[in-house]
Amino acid sequence: MRLLVTGREGQVAASLLEAGREKAGIELVAIGRPELDLARPETVIEAIAAARPDIVVSAAAYTAVDQAEDEPELAFAVNAVGAGKVAQAAGRLGIPVIHLSTDYVFDGKKAGAYVETDATGPIGVYGASKLAGEQAVVAANPRHLILRTAWVYSPFGRNFAKTMLRLAADRDEISVVSDQWGNPTSALDIAEAILHAAAILHRNKTFAGFGAYHLAGTGETNWSGFARHILDTSLKFGGPWARVRDIETMDYPTKARRPANSRLSSAKFADAFAWTAPDWRESAERVVRWI
Repeated sequence: MRLLVTGREGQVAASLLEAGREKAGIELVAIGRPELDLARPETVIEAIAAARPDIVVSAAAYTAVDQAEDEPELAFAVNAVGAGKVAQAAGRLGIPVIHLSTDYVFDGKKAGAYVETDATGPIGVYGASKLAGEQAVVAANPRHLILRTAWVYSPFGRNFAKTMLRLAADRDEISVVSDQWGNPTSALDIAEAILHAAAILHRNKTFAGFGAYHLAGTGETNWSGFARHILDTSLKFGGPWARVRDIETMDYPTKARRPANSRLSSAKFADAFAWTAPDWRESAERVVRWI
């Protein structure tokens, strides 16, 4: 099975390349800029066709949530138009596309975990651009898996876990918001789930379960609880540690609003693919030890 992954630098792309090294029968090819640039749609179809993949994993994205408020045109060019071109290129080859999306397509006002049939309602440019990308993927290629995930972290790139460890090396106390809730999700787990699902799609050419799925870590916490677990784990293995002080969202203003509730139910994915992410604490420990 030959998988093409869009992007090279992102957390999921890097995690896929790492996981793919351990899987027999899988060839992973990552293509990024300048050969494949989602902001330049003319590069997308040619690059994907030349790679001759069996499945395309659409992982490249514009992810600067606050900066997107100042660059809406670029965010939509990459996350909506670009994502649609990736799906279209896969469709022209008659192959599936696995597209990564986000909890930010929801407004965060629901009391419990979001399911795939809940109404979307992004509250910022980033979320709106990702929702538009989902719609473009659906329109371009009926053989699609849209995987919405949340609070992604990993040993790679820039993310919350690495930020906490960096700050703890220089500070005795870190202030972290405690009124936003979600499912911390390791990109290493996302990569494992994608490879698992891709293998099923590759074996079953008549797969009938295409559509949108939620794929997040098992269990929930708030940002300050996530930070405490990261730092306590770091301390256990001889790394930096700092106290975590709970603050409210209003005490840490950002240009883009964040959903207060990012909890996602991954039950549909578990039912369709017989795969469930580990408990988020277990996954976080693996990442912290790796870092």
